[in-house]
Amino acid sequence: MSRPVFSYWRLRGLNMHPKFSRSLALVCFAISLTAHAQSSLQSGGDFSNNPQPNALPSDVILVKGAWSSASDSVTPVPEGGRVANNVFSNQYFGLTYALSPNWKEKYSGPPPSDSGYYVLAQIRPAETPKGTTRGSILIAAQDLFFTLTPAGNALELINYNKESLDAEYKVEQPPTLVRVANHSFVRFDYGSPVAELHWHVLATQIRCHMVQFVLTSRDTKLVESLIQEMSKMTLPAEAGPISGRGGGEVPVCIKDYARDENVLERVDPVFGERRFNPTPVRIIIGKEGKVKHIHFLSAFPDQVKAITDALFQWRFRPYLRDGKPVEVETGIMFGRVPRPAVFPASQAVNE
Repeated sequence: MSRPVFSYWRLRGLNMHPKFSRSLALVCFAISLTAHAQSSLQSGGDFSNNPQPNALPSDVILVKGAWSSASDSVTPVPEGGRVANNVFSNQYFGLTYALSPNWKEKYSGPPPSDSGYYVLAQIRPAETPKGTTRGSILIAAQDLFFTLTPAGNALELINYNKESLDAEYKVEQPPTLVRVANHSFVRFDYGSPVAELHWHVLATQIRCHMVQFVLTSRDTKLVESLIQEMSKMTLPAEAGPISGRGGGEVPVCIKDYARDENVLERVDPVFGERRFNPTPVRIIIGKEGKVKHIHFLSAFPDQVKAITDALFQWRFRPYLRDGKPVEVETGIMFGRVPRPAVFPASQAVNE
């Protein structure tokens, strides 16, 4: 599942080596994109006022950049969800969510960040003769293998977000466990008194990802009605703020399974060009210990080829559950490892 992404850098008045100018352009784009994704995670991601993308300037160069991809087009990946017939569905997460009448997907999300943050869908009310209801719904996911925060599950990550709120935001409901669609979620509400906006976050964990619905509006009654409609969602049985670790019909997800004691044969990737970007990779290991699927969250094409060629030669110790081998999903970070954030002191949750 590979899509092109391009970065640009103005040539006028610049006299740089071509390789340096190309790298600089890509770095600027990556920093901007990652910062936007991470700020969306922290602030709740209000996309309700985002303009349409502007046209590229005329005096630019276009360069293929880091993007998500996979070793096959059959195995579901987190960014593979879509809206069809007014229903958002994501096969990887086993999730279906019927949109409220007259709501639609406004924009497609950016590629995953190199810390594993996904914008799965951005939903807004459709234009109607009576005007547009102000509000937005962001469906997002955070890969817990690569998150920059020291959180082991969705509950801890929401607590971190609460403790990291900027001073201009006010906590309206601290993280609280609730039931939605017969599953456990953690709910966290906060607002901006100056902007008169309210964010309502509902998060659960599926396959070692925090999956969250962020509902934003000035109209709290509208948000509560949207939350009531979420009762029609379907989710996998494993979904929960501290569960959601795979198993059953999907692989068991285990962080750092690619430790030395579990790797029987290892081949290092051979790179033709030195790059400095983090390259997060999720792999599925078959019951016999061979890599059967590789998902690149963010990588350049040459990195994809080198890492793929190497990983398909790795051999792992089969993982046993109840004495029987099962498939395992784990993450490996190639290249520079981003610096993690510091967890705030207070981590309370209301049950």
